[in-house]
Amino acid sequence: MALVKDSVDRDAGAHAGSGNLKRGMKLLGVLFITLSGITPASSVFIIVPGILQTSGSGAFLSMVIAGIVGIFMAFVYAELSSAYPLTGGEYAIVGRVMGPFAGFVVLAILIVTILLVPAVLALGVSTYLGVLFPHMEMAPAGIVTVAIATICAILNIRTNAVITGLFLLLEILALIALGALGFLHVSRPLTDLIAHPVVLSQSHHLVAAPIAAIGMATSIAIFAYNGYGAAVYFGEETHDAPRHIARAILWALGITVFAELVPLTAVLMGAPDLRTLLGSQNMIGDFITSRGGNLANILISLGVALAILNAVIATTLQTARILFSTARDAVWTPKIDRILSKVHPTFHSPWVATLVCGILSALACLVNENILFVLTGTGLIFIYGALCIAAIIGRMRGTTAHGVYRMPLFPLAPVVALLVLLYVIYANFLDPVVGRPSLMVTIGIAIAAGIYYLAVLRRRGAWTLRGPED
Repeated sequence: MALVKDSVDRDAGAHAGSGNLKRGMKLLGVLFITLSGITPASSVFIIVPGILQTSGSGAFLSMVIAGIVGIFMAFVYAELSSAYPLTGGEYAIVGRVMGPFAGFVVLAILIVTILLVPAVLALGVSTYLGVLFPHMEMAPAGIVTVAIATICAILNIRTNAVITGLFLLLEILALIALGALGFLHVSRPLTDLIAHPVVLSQSHHLVAAPIAAIGMATSIAIFAYNGYGAAVYFGEETHDAPRHIARAILWALGITVFAELVPLTAVLMGAPDLRTLLGSQNMIGDFITSRGGNLANILISLGVALAILNAVIATTLQTARILFSTARDAVWTPKIDRILSKVHPTFHSPWVATLVCGILSALACLVNENILFVLTGTGLIFIYGALCIAAIIGRMRGTTAHGVYRMPLFPLAPVVALLVLLYVIYANFLDPVVGRPSLMVTIGIAIAAGIYYLAVLRRRGAWTLRGPED
């Protein structure tokens, strides 16, 4: 990361070409974009099969427990975002509550992670367009998806709210169709999923699902719900942001849990044979074909492909605003800061930052998918942990007292969330393929950022965080 200089010339240069984002959305617009970034349909089709593979029909309990954890984490996000509804998101919040050192470490982890997320999502498009184009290659499809998303993301934020809202409607319709296929052909009661969860053994027999397996799957389910906190990135483009952003976060979590848990429950209750379902290489697709036929599988798969495109648009919007915020906070060189902080005169969007994010995400589509998983896999855990600590410190020091929203039963939410995050770290450490290497990479980024801050930035003077009023 480039040197951050604290001088009069640098401050003047950093803001010479900058502008403020325009407040053009209310609660509904923020909610549409946030839900599109979460993309419940993609989670059901891409992440949920991993939960089923780990805990079998115990996936229902895993998703319920993860939903409870999500509520606690949403409380943390809502309170902090109500106090600091800034486009810099997590690093801007942590930096103001815990100090610039902690904020800079979070920024380093965040910028590496979030720049790659659109590529990770876009690479999944070819899988679902494969129902019509079986020989489609992953990387070219991903690059085209990122290009389309980048063009959309440059447009006015209200226009993007409408676009993502329409795509989100198609996504929800696909999930409704999946749920209908299960609930119209119920093969087992809900009580079996709660009282007698089973998992497929190595000998391909159904056995009782171990508690440890349900716990391990819970760590995956937490990530399936993730994204509700991204509403804060649009705080500077939202009217009455302290109130609306907090509400958007809580509504996004509630809708996401419902939109993902209900279809999963339908699949588990409606599957003709659990052993066949859990042993399938394409669990959700094979279930749809068995209950609705090949045409239903094609239509729903195309709906998921559109959901992925929608998610890439939403995450590009989020990433561009973080990059815009780093330029305003003078993270790069004066010239780069001036360029990245430019706001489009017509669309009022951070158009240069958006283009840069699009180019980097398109290039990332050429990187091996496993490497992308390693680079992005556990960064979120550390960011969540920093936010939980910030929520506690903010209450103790009174630095978040000006926020409109106050979480109930404090400090239950951040404490419980921290305990769960420790378990998730342990679960990732047990995975030698992706989890453990990802932990090492994230820790390495944090250490490098900390050393750089102490050895270079602190000697040059304080790193000053700025908001739109500055």
